[in-house]
Amino acid sequence: MLRALPTRWLILVAVMLAFMPIVIDMTILHIAVPSLTQALGATSTEILWIIDIYPLLMAGLLVPMGTLADRVGNRRILLCGLGVFGLASLLAAFAPTPALLIGARVLLALGGSMIMPCVLGIIRRTFEDERERAMALGLWGTVGAAGAAVGPLIGGALLEHFWWGSVFLINVPVMAVVIPVAFLLLPRVEQTTPGKWAIGQALILIAGIIAVVYAIKAGVGGTQPLPLALLVLLVGLALLTLFARQQLRSAEPMLDLSLFGRPVLLAGLIMAVVAIGALAGVELTLAMELQYVLDKSPLQAGIFMIPIMAAAAVGGPLAGYLSNRFGLRWVASLSLLVSAGALGFVAFADLHEPGLGVPAVLAVLGLALSIGLTASSIAIMGAVEASKGGAAGALEATAYELGTGLGITFFGVFMASVYGHTIALPGELATPLAERAARSIGDSYLVAAELPAEQASTLIEAAKAAFSSTHSVLLSTSAVVIGVLALVVFRLFKGYRGQSAD
Repeated sequence: MLRALPTRWLILVAVMLAFMPIVIDMTILHIAVPSLTQALGATSTEILWIIDIYPLLMAGLLVPMGTLADRVGNRRILLCGLGVFGLASLLAAFAPTPALLIGARVLLALGGSMIMPCVLGIIRRTFEDERERAMALGLWGTVGAAGAAVGPLIGGALLEHFWWGSVFLINVPVMAVVIPVAFLLLPRVEQTTPGKWAIGQALILIAGIIAVVYAIKAGVGGTQPLPLALLVLLVGLALLTLFARQQLRSAEPMLDLSLFGRPVLLAGLIMAVVAIGALAGVELTLAMELQYVLDKSPLQAGIFMIPIMAAAAVGGPLAGYLSNRFGLRWVASLSLLVSAGALGFVAFADLHEPGLGVPAVLAVLGLALSIGLTASSIAIMGAVEASKGGAAGALEATAYELGTGLGITFFGVFMASVYGHTIALPGELATPLAERAARSIGDSYLVAAELPAEQASTLIEAAKAAFSSTHSVLLSTSAVVIGVLALVVFRLFKGYRGQSAD
């Protein structure tokens, strides 16, 4: 029956279902961090790698996978990606060590990088009408926000009754439903781009992006000597320069570099990187604050965070309507400005006594960020013609993953730095234990488990006080960054009059 109705809206349903498990996986892990840390005995550095190895590799893989999908067909790559993602979820669920879990997350990144560009590319090719495309992207954004909303809630419910690996295992039945639905709904005949897929260029691009991002992580985080981080950065920049020269000389480039000369697309990419980075960092910070400081269970923490994600679920279609009604420039800029104000409020709010004010402001934050992110999608996909939808989709997906990876990295590093300088450690604590406890609140809890009851209680109270201060600094800093971004976007959107690049 569905195959007899190959309408553009049924195709949208199929790609939204394919996208759902990707966003669920992005947020479901945040709620599991404390449980995972305790169960595997993972250090703060290992936890950061477990979380952001996924977006780090995705950032390098998305553009090559997007161009591969243009060559061989979105349907084929999408279905392969869903299969890889399901298998990787199974491996992650039963990983016995942090190292093996990181390896499983690498496979998750491979599967996700095959899925995301196909989803956006299919939407761009399917919806030629500007207003319909805005609504389609809004509905796509709703699915993303809904997946993010149910992620912490599902994760919290699973952790109430099962071990931490259940947050990955949940992807397996999801894939069992999504794969046949996508197989039935997606058109078997597609228009593909002629030419070869240059695997050499793809490897150069992947290595270049990963080297640059790793150098930033290592340099900012202090996990490697600064000279080594700078050397890796130079190697990465050299590889990206080589890739750019190859694209400029090629008759059939993997990536059309002229796309970066379009101000609206550039503004959309900047919005995506900064806003999604801030959102990922804020979610992680709140999840840790709620469980470590407020002693909430994973399920209670998931319920507490429902307003931010539930409100985000309605922001997508609303962004499509508002941008058609009032113009993308004002919608994008004001949504970011409202997000900054909401973050500033939450930074200094009393989460112990939230009342109605905190949930309401969290809902405003989720709604505003969702509108802003959907506006960035409308800008990016509307700035290119349909034949370049795959490339634009890959760039947008790369911006999301790069933003998530760098956001978590900067939040993690900043969090560790502020926390280490803020915590007032008990004077009788031995130096090796004190150094461990000062790394993160997770490490403080691990150290406390090795101490006598009275000493452990003192350390945990000190850790809670330090993390509350750290939480305020992180969120207020994010508010300033997003406020500045609102002004930058308003400037770059000057003269923009429609959804397409005229």
